Amino acid sequence: MEIAAHVSDPSADGIAKAVGTLITQGKLAAGDRLPPVRTLARELGTSPATVSAAWQRLRRSGMVQTDGRRGTTVRRPTPIEGTTRFSEIHPENTESLLDLSEGVPDPQLLPDLRGALSHLSVEPRTASYFDPPVLPELEEVLRADWPFTPQALTMVDGAMDAVDRLLSALIRPGTRVLVENPTFPPILDLLELHAAEIVGLPTDEEGLLPDQLAEALRERDADLVLIQPHAQNPSGHSMSPDRGEQLAHVLRNSAALVIEDDHSPGICTTPSRSLGEHLPERTVLVRGFSKSYGPDLRMAAVGGAEGPLTALMRRRHLGPGWTSRLLQSLVLFLLTDTESQAAVAAAREEYAHRRQRLLDELADRDVHAYGRDGTNIWLPVHDEHEALISLVLQGIAATPGSAFLTEPLPHDHIRVACGRLRENHAEVADKLARASVARRRRRVL
Repeated sequence: MEIAAHVSDPSADGIAKAVGTLITQGKLAAGDRLPPVRTLARELGTSPATVSAAWQRLRRSGMVQTDGRRGTTVRRPTPIEGTTRFSEIHPENTESLLDLSEGVPDPQLLPDLRGALSHLSVEPRTASYFDPPVLPELEEVLRADWPFTPQALTMVDGAMDAVDRLLSALIRPGTRVLVENPTFPPILDLLELHAAEIVGLPTDEEGLLPDQLAEALRERDADLVLIQPHAQNPSGHSMSPDRGEQLAHVLRNSAALVIEDDHSPGICTTPSRSLGEHLPERTVLVRGFSKSYGPDLRMAAVGGAEGPLTALMRRRHLGPGWTSRLLQSLVLFLLTDTESQAAVAAAREEYAHRRQRLLDELADRDVHAYGRDGTNIWLPVHDEHEALISLVLQGIAATPGSAFLTEPLPHDHIRVACGRLRENHAEVADKLARASVARRRRRVL
């Protein structure tokens, strides 16, 4: 194939995106050899270094590979590619274990839905397939509590559905996306499925580090920055007001769009912050309701910059069209009902108590874990593999920290989901402390 004929932008970014598109469209098949760097550079009238940089970006996204004398070839995808991390975060056969691997809410702390269900109207809420996708009353409530004025707002079927639909609308092969390291595994799986170039950036207890963000943008501007500003999964950090201002200052010199996944706003103790307070025209905020009102509700609000939201809604109109207005009525009731809000407030306090109790018990054993907010603890361990084995032998299931990483950290970690840990915090802390120092035994021959 004459690749040069398909390249309209001879920059490294343009070459990578053009070749990536040919691969995803099937015009370049697995095993096809890409032209030598110097040959394509000559045909495009650019430098070999530019073509080499394009090939490097395609390698980072997993679309091509370099194999000695064969040169650079299109990589053959594996059948399970794109879901590998997601399959790791919840181990199999946990029925006989205390399951601290799954970050679902405690059913005992969810609001009683019977009142909400009894208030549902029997009148049809949809008169036309072209009705607005959000109930006007619900949109009014959501906008009143949004941390910035969104140019557009809609409802989708859960926080990860929102992230998935946004990425599908915005990403092309080779799109450069900056994420937190660590971050939620399905986010990384989705980015890999879209053949994005993923760049992981370090964080602290206030969020992304501004100097690291600035350095990544100086190297090359990004298309997207995807973060969790609130009770980050797995580390539990929340973005502070000062950090938000610092990050926004850095991003003002960038063209990157910001996507924020605020998956648990109702049960977090720290205030909800958004880069949309500073960059409203370039920020899209996702707010989930599953942790507060139940995972089977499958509802999230998405609001922010008009362009990405319009792309999402137009594409969605060709498929499901909208999120059930019947379920939207249910969410509206839960968000405005005094008893339901009291139940969410009580759950918020209880989750904070459970998390802090476990952190305190670990600190008493000289184990210093992270978990400022939310329902997870990010626990440093000597050896991830040995720590998980140690816990299983002690009757506990947890999640490998490596599933959350784009790049290795200085120390291994595991994630401990403590939202459903109602009792026995001291006993669990004993077991976690033992697991944190578990080491591989040397084989004696």
